[in-house]
Amino acid sequence: MVERRAVAHIYSSFNNTIITVTDITGAETLAKGSGGMLAKADRDESSPYIAMKLALQIAERLKEMGIRMIDIKVRAPGGHRSRSTGPGAQAAIRAFARAGLRIGRIEDVTPIPHDGTKRPGGKRGRRV
Repeated sequence: MVERRAVAHIYSSFNNTIITVTDITGAETLAKGSGGMLAKADRDESSPYIAMKLALQIAERLKEMGIRMIDIKVRAPGGHRSRSTGPGAQAAIRAFARAGLRIGRIEDVTPIPHDGTKRPGGKRGRRV
């Protein structure tokens, strides 16, 4: 029996967590969701609890489709912004594992600039 695989793309910033699950080619979207679909307050969109609930919800949909194994691609905002993932990424990965899905590989696909545009903030940086 051939085990069906999928790729979970987790975009986690400090404002929101977005999970999109595609087939292994990335052409067809199987399931998707964001923190804003579950949270009532804006400040909760990026919380680990909401990310966990979102991942469990998506995992149930994947199980219904017969998918038992996923590869995970984690992405932070990147570019000249933050290269560290938000608080929801770790919680989402843990929730996928707890839901009974086998995790193949976890890959960081955060975009890294190759000296493109000038960083925002001016000559003296961002003054807080």
